[in-house]
Amino acid sequence: IINFINSNKDVDGLHPINAGKLMNGMESLVPCTPQGSHIMIKSIVDDLSGMNAVVIGRSNLVGKPMCQLLTNSNCTVTQVHSKTRNIESYTKCADILIAAIGIPKFVTADWVREGSIVIDVGINRITYERDGETKTKLVGDVDFDEVKDKVKAITPVPGGVGPMTIACLLENTLKAFRKIS
Repeated sequence: IINFINSNKDVDGLHPINAGKLMNGMESLVPCTPQGSHIMIKSIVDDLSGMNAVVIGRSNLVGKPMCQLLTNSNCTVTQVHSKTRNIESYTKCADILIAAIGIPKFVTADWVREGSIVIDVGINRITYERDGETKTKLVGDVDFDEVKDKVKAITPVPGGVGPMTIACLLENTLKAFRKIS
């Protein structure tokens, strides 16, 4: 279905033409969540050259384009996923860690390097008991409370990457409008 969308109107940045342009460092409509995450990282560290980045996840929506954006910013990028053995051996070396695996509180403090930047893309609904009542809440792929004091910067869930995703969707919509008008 994505192939039937005009690549100039593909505000989600998922069309193979846009993915190819991103891979080749060309101007394109970039998937919004990786784009927003990249903007947040660049607001903390302007020059990413030579930094070690680890992306947990390999989806076409987040993992793959995030790796490409970081590579285009001259990071050394390692991509790990649910089948990677000893994921923590990679994450412990990361200056930048992107978690997009879809497992609640998967990344703990002992997986994170002191002073790193952590972007939590995950959004998971968990249930818990409190005062004899079952409740639900949203959490990320990173155990925020455990990790927050160890890192230079971390995004909360909810309220971290989500607003940036929306802002980038609006930006892509404006770009698409300008391309076709």
